[in-house]
Amino acid sequence: MADMLTLERFEEASELVKEVTSETKLIYSEFFSNQTGNKVYLKPENMQLTGAYKLRGAYYKISTLSPEERAKGLITASAGNHAQGVAYAAKKYGVKAVIVMPTTTPLMKVNRTKSYGAEVILKGNVYDEACEYAYQLAEENGYTFIHPFDDLAVATGQGTIAMEIFKELPLVDIILVPIGGGGLATGVSTLAKLLNPKIKVIGVEPAGANCMQESLKNGEVLTLPGVNTIADGTAVKTPGKNIFPYIQQNLDDIITVPDEDLVVSFLDVVENHKMVVENSGLLTVAALRRLDVKNKRIVSILSGGNMDIITMSSVVQQGLIFRDRIFTVSVLLPDKPGELSKVSDVIAKESGNVIKLEHNQFVSINRNAAVELRITLETFGTEHKNQIVKALEENGYQPRQVRTNI
Repeated sequence: MADMLTLERFEEASELVKEVTSETKLIYSEFFSNQTGNKVYLKPENMQLTGAYKLRGAYYKISTLSPEERAKGLITASAGNHAQGVAYAAKKYGVKAVIVMPTTTPLMKVNRTKSYGAEVILKGNVYDEACEYAYQLAEENGYTFIHPFDDLAVATGQGTIAMEIFKELPLVDIILVPIGGGGLATGVSTLAKLLNPKIKVIGVEPAGANCMQESLKNGEVLTLPGVNTIADGTAVKTPGKNIFPYIQQNLDDIITVPDEDLVVSFLDVVENHKMVVENSGLLTVAALRRLDVKNKRIVSILSGGNMDIITMSSVVQQGLIFRDRIFTVSVLLPDKPGELSKVSDVIAKESGNVIKLEHNQFVSINRNAAVELRITLETFGTEHKNQIVKALEENGYQPRQVRTNI
């Protein structure tokens, strides 16, 4: 394994992964370029056959195994994307695959993994717990373990993304790469520095699972007491120990982003690029606004697009709320006929679209003095919302914004 992460190995892997990967050409984003003052390109790994870049590392790793190691059967732990990569690669090689996934894994990822012929076991609430159980099964049954990130051959396969970026955009200035355990960041940053030491590679982690950032500060790998993020694919408590020295040497910086930024980034990508990208894959998009640079050529790696419908629905709703395109106000009215019509007229004149009304007659003992009306509205954004609130105030109401539940 010591001879991995060399230019020769990266070149070998780049040719090999073409057998199973789709061509994910860079997409120039006029929207994000205008937003940030840079030239922003998206690397859409969400468009891979298995919905994520993980197929690269899994396939290359399995190619380096001996026939005897493959014949024992393969096992791994994954929140979904590596699981599908290993399952698909194992199917190509005609060998058994056992995948241990956290119980919180979205159903779509579980079903997709099963569809490639793998045996799926749900265990633990986070990746780290699933991984511990996978190691136990590997020892009991003699399976060959394929680590999702702490493996130099896997990282070499993931780094083929950097080769493709460089061939398309040789003058790239900055590559933004998501970080969970660090395998993708290791491969991309190491190869990028081999190709051009001037390229900056910046890792992006969710604020609620910043294990690599804390480890770099600490100077050695450490384990977070817990993780809390909607980016399930990067919800890792402990980064890889084998790959950590490469991260220390080749990664220029780490940016963390809160979950709220991922939610609005989902809307931006769907509306402007008509693509579904999962929360972990959106880390690099959310990080664009946190870069203090101008006039740079930036590539954001969209690492995956495996998001189930329920999660997607929730993210869309929350995104609309965060962007003030849906909001709720409470006003107090006398309990008399015609009062609701008056409020509706005010909102209609400002082109507000009412999507829900809640009428509470029991907010006050004196119903003639006060009945609460909660109005949930669809707007064009913050400016339009403020316009509606101002109109309500000018008509004698005292609107109070409350939590929106839709």
